Amino acid sequence: MQEPDLHTILTELVQASSQDKTLVQFRSPISAHQYLRLYRLVVKYVKPGSTVLDWGVGNGHFSYFLVKSGHTVSGYSFDDIPKVCSAFAPEVYTYKRGSFSDPISLPYGNQVFDAVVSVGVLEHVRVTGGNEVASLKEIFRTLKPGGHFICFHLPNRYSWIEALGRMIGRWTHRYRYTFADILSLSSTIGFEVIEIRRYAILPRNIWWWGIPKGIGSSFQMARLYDRLESFLSVLLSPICQNYLFVAKKRI
Repeated sequence: MQEPDLHTILTELVQASSQDKTLVQFRSPISAHQYLRLYRLVVKYVKPGSTVLDWGVGNGHFSYFLVKSGHTVSGYSFDDIPKVCSAFAPEVYTYKRGSFSDPISLPYGNQVFDAVVSVGVLEHVRVTGGNEVASLKEIFRTLKPGGHFICFHLPNRYSWIEALGRMIGRWTHRYRYTFADILSLSSTIGFEVIEIRRYAILPRNIWWWGIPKGIGSSFQMARLYDRLESFLSVLLSPICQNYLFVAKKRI
């Protein structure tokens, strides 16, 4: 998949957000552009036509990207199937709803997925009665040998955005992580971490909150914001908002 296709899919989601009010991250191009990093990560590690589990679907935006990218996708969450995914043919997208009575087990066989992706999910498993180790063991079980687990939007313990949010009384993540935490969790399960980095020094979600709306609705401004973000995230890496990491199930 070439870069223009990534932007096309993202633009489709921005346009869809005017009708689907759950797609809040896509109300502003600046906010939406945070997912280009994830899209590129998938292109890098997941071969076209792979079987992929979107673990914790949410509003369905990432499942939408995966299907549009040509993968065979399974969606799993505790909610109803998202509106943006409801029209997909069953040959390319299947959805299973989990139960809070068993927040850990996955309703899939052993070694069925080429990749499993968590987008802002792993840090919440303790909130729903699970724990990271148990959830990662289930993910490991469902991955084929050589398969990849891609974790995105994992909050950094030392994020300045999280610290500011706590100071002013806004919602923040209860559980936050360090580089060492990620390596320890992965090695406990048997994963080999092949990429890990911090990112997101600049806030994104304020733009879909509507601050200020005129600037936030510009795709040109979104591209400039991306460049500034990339530069500052290198300079100020320890206090970035998030981690991403890619772990491989050894063959």
